[in-house]
Amino acid sequence: MLRATIRLDEQLQVDVEGESLESIHEQLLAARPEGFDLTLAPVAMAKASTLISATGTFVRRDTTREIEAESMEALRAQVPEGWRLLHVIRDR
Repeated sequence: MLRATIRLDEQLQVDVEGESLESIHEQLLAARPEGFDLTLAPVAMAKASTLISATGTFVRRDTTREIEAESMEALRAQVPEGWRLLHVIRDR
């Protein structure tokens, strides 16, 4: 018997614009949903403008659960979309 831990791997993106990096940072913090962490926020400057734009990527990884199966194939088949297989152990 194999036991595995799977984790919710939810992700969303938010686009913001501002006049400074501080403004971008404040907007991204304000847009952060409960339980999500900001993991990526590349910035770009618009041509002929002082505006800075950024796409913030927020990820939620705080929910886990255990699953069991007889084989790796059966274990993988139990992993729902939006979830990630973290580790597997074999019961003895």
